[in-house]
Amino acid sequence: MSSLPAADEIDEAKERAHFQAVVNAFKYYKLCCLDRIHKSEKIISMLPKTHQHRLEKYKAYLTKFKNCLDVNNNVVHMIIKHVDTMFENVDHSQDGETNGTESFGCNYNNCEISSQKQHKMQHDVEKVQSVIKNIVRDWSSAGAVEREQCYKPILDELEARFPVDTLNDRSHIKVLVPGAGLGRLAWEIAARGFTCQGNEFSLFMLFASNFILNKCPEANKHTVYPWLHQYVNHMTSEHQATAATFPDVPPACHHSHFSIAAGDFLKVYTETDEWDCVATCFFIDCAPNVIEFIERIYAILQPGGIWINLGPLLYHYSDMPNEISIEPPYDILVDIIKDVGFDIVKERTGVKTKYAQNPNSMLQHEYNSVFFVCRKPNL
Repeated sequence: MSSLPAADEIDEAKERAHFQAVVNAFKYYKLCCLDRIHKSEKIISMLPKTHQHRLEKYKAYLTKFKNCLDVNNNVVHMIIKHVDTMFENVDHSQDGETNGTESFGCNYNNCEISSQKQHKMQHDVEKVQSVIKNIVRDWSSAGAVEREQCYKPILDELEARFPVDTLNDRSHIKVLVPGAGLGRLAWEIAARGFTCQGNEFSLFMLFASNFILNKCPEANKHTVYPWLHQYVNHMTSEHQATAATFPDVPPACHHSHFSIAAGDFLKVYTETDEWDCVATCFFIDCAPNVIEFIERIYAILQPGGIWINLGPLLYHYSDMPNEISIEPPYDILVDIIKDVGFDIVKERTGVKTKYAQNPNSMLQHEYNSVFFVCRKPNL
């Protein structure tokens, strides 16, 4: 009589399947993107000859886009080259055994198709496209303006609260950055002498940050075309084929007090009174229940610790079917923050911020974000 699999075995199987699905999305990136170019070519070929003639210049650009896609695809495959063993004591290859933690430090030690599957693959490939745009946001000179908007207020606040002229060594100040993405904000904090850990849940982001932080010792060695997948609101075809080089600085982990931890923020961080500062940027609205995030940030901060936040309230789960989501507006959110126990010591609204925005697009998305600093009272 066969026994049912244990819950941990089911969870492990789901994790392995998810890991492989993300790897497959990177592998299918070129094929899916090439399909989009072929679609435009096919439509043009069906037009009247006079229309085809008038689109000759655009057809030439579609050919150029294929060359740009090859460049992107080279980077995409470098990203996933060694991911099977990027987590300590975890092998996600087909025959590998999972027997270790998925928390990792700077060296990532210590993460024929049916129509339904085609839709899922296309959705996952769009996440790979988003990763490419985030590479430019976090690790290229082209993203410097956005980083100035989003990261500088947080970095300036840290500098003001822990001034280097009164602290000979800031390494004893522990800063956590949940929702770290590709790790630039956490890296910048560590570069200023703090002990900083970034936390990220998305394997798409973790794969890319592993590559950038550990496999990119030279500045501006790699090239991507981040806007290649955008087919609307261009002034010129050259804008769609605009290149960006990365990383703008050699990030490979020379900060001894820098690490990245993989996993769900609420599951990874359960130790109370541990952190001097939690810095969140475009993060708190990623929660199905934002109150859980606020309560956990309060719990893990040391008495007297500070929470620095910048971002909008997009509430990522808001319109997802079969997902719970609460979406309190900012005024109610402030009441919740106070009710949890925080003192709000600084607050600014209407902070102009963009997120992975194509600077040449005819359509510009901009947030009026909020910036606030909260303090957990001393006991």
